[in-house]
Amino acid sequence: QVQLVESGGGLVQAGGSLTLSCTVSRSIFSMNAMDWYRQAPGKQRELVASIINGGRTNYEDSVKGRFTISRGNAKNTVFLQMNSLKLEDTAVYYCSVRDPYATYWGQGTQVTVSS
Repeated sequence: QVQLVESGGGLVQAGGSLTLSCTVSRSIFSMNAMDWYRQAPGKQRELVASIINGGRTNYEDSVKGRFTISRGNAKNTVFLQMNSLKLEDTAVYYCSVRDPYATYWGQGTQVTVSS
């Protein structure tokens, strides 16, 4: 079983920045991909950013140019750098990793953007 723990969420003013961290209980280099999702109240969970094990990244259109997903120097961390935050970025953010057999999820961290 793989455990994931997110941290770094909080309250920030619009235009501000936050960095989310995800610590994984196993080396992320054994994973096919690492993802950040978010779920706003009353909405479906959506994929925000992905990093494929080869290093290729993908972003949801509304966060392109503002969010950056990256792997940490440690072999078990994934980050989501969020800049120029908007009110509509308010959501619970979830880290997810995928290996050939399953997808694993963290418990989520709340990000609230205020005006």
